Amino acid sequence: MTPRLELDALAAGYGGSAVVRDLSLDVAAGQVVALLGANGAGKTTTLLTVSGLLQALAGDVRLDGRSILGRAPDRLARDGLCHVPDDRGLIPGLTVSEHLDLVRAGRAERAQVDEWFPALAPLGARRSGLLSGGEQQMLALALALVRHPRVLLIDEMTMGLAPIVAGSLIPVIRRIADEEGCAVLVVEQHADLVLTVADRAVLLVHGEVALSGTAEAVRRDHDAVVAGYLGSAAGGASAPDPSPGT
Repeated sequence: MTPRLELDALAAGYGGSAVVRDLSLDVAAGQVVALLGANGAGKTTTLLTVSGLLQALAGDVRLDGRSILGRAPDRLARDGLCHVPDDRGLIPGLTVSEHLDLVRAGRAERAQVDEWFPALAPLGARRSGLLSGGEQQMLALALALVRHPRVLLIDEMTMGLAPIVAGSLIPVIRRIADEEGCAVLVVEQHADLVLTVADRAVLLVHGEVALSGTAEAVRRDHDAVVAGYLGSAAGGASAPDPSPGT
């Protein structure tokens, strides 16, 4: 499969100090790649760099074979790269319908939202600040999906959600890739959940790749994944990620 998104020896960080080093991965259309690791491993830093919110320190990021380094985030969004941040990016005072108005969702797109997330259908007049955590995450995903993204970056989709809600949302990632033909790069703390829907996975430890392979192979290497989350897997020691995220 031809990669839609490629990270080639990417180095990224803050104030000239690298948090992520020599990271290479690719995601093809219709694939889900999980980026795993403990807090401070550099996962959120990676997504922020791919979406143009941070400047890369070295390496390259390519969309359909062309470098996108230096492109503004709004240009990348127009090019089909959507980023669902860990804070969900919603405006608390706006209703569900007003959020959809902002992204110019038409009748067909709204019908698609109702089909994908039926729990949102009766909540059009409710302000997003009054939604439950699961409903907020559904809305954040819906706002990305109605833009018909070619690449979707999802950061900590299940953060703060009850296990039963997290378990119901994770399969949506697989459906997005299969039905929309979207390339999905997902950061997720619940490795056991996301590995059930991912095609491949990359485990970061201290900003470097400690383990990479098919989701099934990574799932089998339970000890390495656990060690990565405890910060003791191979991958080189470095300073913790100074970013507010992961």
